[in-house]
Amino acid sequence: MKPIWIVDDDQSIRFVLEKALSKSGLQTRSFTQPKEVLAALDAVTHESQDQAPQVLISDIRMPGGSGLDLLNEVKRRLPGLPVIIMTAFSDLDSAVSAFQGGAFEYLPKPFDLTKAVELIRRAVEESQREEVAEDRAMEAPEMLGQAPAMQDVFRAIGRLSQSNVTVMITGESGSGKELVARALHKHSVRAGGPFVAINTAAIPKDLLESELFGHERGAFTGAQSMRRGRFEQADGGTLFLDEIGDMPLDLQTRLLRILSDGNFYRVGGHNAIKTNVRVIAATHQDLEQRVKDGVFREDLFHRLNVIRLRLPALRERREDIPVLTRHFLQQSAKQLGVEAKRIAESALNLLMGFNFPGNVRQLENICHWLTVMAPSQVIEAKDLPPEVLQHTGLPLIENSGDLNSDSSSTGLQQGTAPFASTPLPPSPLPSLATLPTMPFGASAEPSPGWEESLETEVDALLAQGHNDVWEVLTKRFEAKLIQTTLANTRGRRIEAAVRLGIGRNTITRKIQELGLESN
Repeated sequence: MKPIWIVDDDQSIRFVLEKALSKSGLQTRSFTQPKEVLAALDAVTHESQDQAPQVLISDIRMPGGSGLDLLNEVKRRLPGLPVIIMTAFSDLDSAVSAFQGGAFEYLPKPFDLTKAVELIRRAVEESQREEVAEDRAMEAPEMLGQAPAMQDVFRAIGRLSQSNVTVMITGESGSGKELVARALHKHSVRAGGPFVAINTAAIPKDLLESELFGHERGAFTGAQSMRRGRFEQADGGTLFLDEIGDMPLDLQTRLLRILSDGNFYRVGGHNAIKTNVRVIAATHQDLEQRVKDGVFREDLFHRLNVIRLRLPALRERREDIPVLTRHFLQQSAKQLGVEAKRIAESALNLLMGFNFPGNVRQLENICHWLTVMAPSQVIEAKDLPPEVLQHTGLPLIENSGDLNSDSSSTGLQQGTAPFASTPLPPSPLPSLATLPTMPFGASAEPSPGWEESLETEVDALLAQGHNDVWEVLTKRFEAKLIQTTLANTRGRRIEAAVRLGIGRNTITRKIQELGLESN
């Protein structure tokens, strides 16, 4: 296994970590400043990758440079390397910045050695999983999928590579039918020509004819110029007709004619136009049944159904979920310009148990959601969206280490929060301390009488001779705001900060100051 690199100008910190990690069977290499690390990385690049770091642990403040600058440079060179930042409490804002910049986790000083080793071990395991995932990704084909059903699809694409035959792709919505159509085009003799796609179900009937076949100037109101339709645009290439089962009957007749002889007329036109197009159609519907129901022409069905490719639903190829998940997380991070997040094995297991009614498209959307909403660089099971957690039966929030669920519509228990709260100054009246948790989607208007309760609370504290009324009530007010919002966002700090209208650094600092952080 590769060594753990430790960067700290404090010799005692280096010594303690070296000894503890050595006892745990982990090899280490130590540095006193960032420039030594960068020089070592340069040397590793030219020598042996076996000496590259498995995990990097760095202090945030060192005489020879900043740990944040080192983090940025290391992430630029080795994006998948887990970096743990060590920080004192006074550097909390900097630690949060590091966390946002792609750090695996931060380790506050002084730290518990056992917990530190446990954290480093988690980082090592994550690093090793990512290395395996990257190796698999390098070997993966342009369309991801190692399941037998997908391998059948790949083989079919290969067999059809030298053919112009019409293909019908069937499969549930979101299963990737257009990707298969694009692959058929890319690996065909028509690859140099255009690939044109149209969803026949997404275009109103009155416009669909013009979209497919084009129109002449003055053919109808608003036709101020001649327009080429999709068949003309795809000349010499491939036309993909998605959701063909929803095509109106009169247009089915026109489509049958063009498939028969390659000729068509623009709307309002009188001259036949010849086109050389390979048609690939797709549907999620049972076309045989639609033929029986009289809403799809039987002769068109047989014309389109020369070769049929059935694309499996994602639940039929669960073994592909891990590689697809990592691919979509990388893709989402690239689109958003952020560090790609990693996913824990526990979270992957839950995803593999989910049925994905929306198929691959739903998984892609979930990965995009996780890239934005997951609170840390490693996605844990509790970070998954509600539709996945509800399906698996996992509770939606975590409270003081124990998972609790509630039968209410919000899935939260009244007054709970995902942090073990240190008691704030006692209140002689229960009004502020027992304000109810407002479910998401409820009215934002305060409960009637809350201002009167606050006034009573202030009077009581003043009567007791308090000279710190502002501080006492502000702390309790802020604590209740944060706890209630975190309960509604299931502990997701970024989302809670957005809902409160404050920054992530601010909510993190307040959680520390108010003693709301879990141990």
